[in-house]
Amino acid sequence: MRLFTALAIPDAVAETLWPMQAGVPGARWQKREQLHLTLRFIGEVDGLEAAAIDDALALLSAPSFPLALKAVGSFGGKTPRDLWAGVTPSESLNHLQRKIESALQRIGLEPDGRKFVPHVTLARLKGAAGSVVADYLTDHALYLSPAFQVESFCLYSSKLTSDGSLYRIEREYALRLV
Repeated sequence: MRLFTALAIPDAVAETLWPMQAGVPGARWQKREQLHLTLRFIGEVDGLEAAAIDDALALLSAPSFPLALKAVGSFGGKTPRDLWAGVTPSESLNHLQRKIESALQRIGLEPDGRKFVPHVTLARLKGAAGSVVADYLTDHALYLSPAFQVESFCLYSSKLTSDGSLYRIEREYALRLV
């Protein structure tokens, strides 16, 4: 089973992303059910590891917090491979991500070697011209979603298919209301 933790994106915010999902030839735009903000990629685990992960995450305690998506970017430099929406700076989001990372390391998972760059992937790119991507980034540089209250995070499973990844929420973990 392939797992990761993430924030689900509310419908009201997802609706603000749809108008931006066009205009880049070679882009494979994410479907509604694929939109999420990854907190920690875990990878392939067996049933016992999945149960230990669930137990560790269920014990985690963190406060709920407001968040908004802001601006757009791409990964891949001169050969862009992804388009994404970023987030407004949020120490609360960083705190939640660190707590998840710490909980997973305590049960024996290796540290995630990548720097946490909070984002919602909008599209996977294959052969998209750098100039077109640059124009897209300029056109959507001022994007700002409505703020939403993050009241939970989820453990997702992921199945790779030829049509893209299929994600399923395995468990949702409530945050403390403040």
